[in-house]
Amino acid sequence: MKNSLLSIFVVFCTLFIFQACSTPSNKKQANMTKKEKLSLSEKEWMEKLTGEQYRVLRLKATEQAFSGMYYQLNEKGIYCCAGCGNELFSSETKFDAGCGWPSFYDAIDEGKIETLPDTSFHMVRTEIVCARCGGHLGHLFDDGPHPTGKRYCVNSVSLEFKKK
Repeated sequence: MKNSLLSIFVVFCTLFIFQACSTPSNKKQANMTKKEKLSLSEKEWMEKLTGEQYRVLRLKATEQAFSGMYYQLNEKGIYCCAGCGNELFSSETKFDAGCGWPSFYDAIDEGKIETLPDTSFHMVRTEIVCARCGGHLGHLFDDGPHPTGKRYCVNSVSLEFKKK
């Protein structure tokens, strides 16, 4: 009897731990299902994207400051990922940070963007990528305006604009 109760307890604990570990721990993961993820081969990405888009979105390059088509765009609309169309930023949160790239103080939804540590070029930064396709968008800094204090510094070439 003791052995069967112990076995039931062990199974229950194992299931509880498995459930706790597989449950999304934050909104980013909870809002993104595997069905929504887009995964293409490098060859497919090369065929889908322009050379500059591929260089930035897939190889994590950065476009030259003050050169992007959306840096000074002031129209109302939505900025989407150029790789997969995921809606990322609203023009309502766009601001001129003077840095040379489109800047936003908030994403449309936390689940649309993922953050990763970036220690390239002997710097410590926070990289932002599209949660749907993993495309490199730019970096996140803590020097933005209120209400978030954040600055999503984004490469224009990684975006497509949908006018409202």
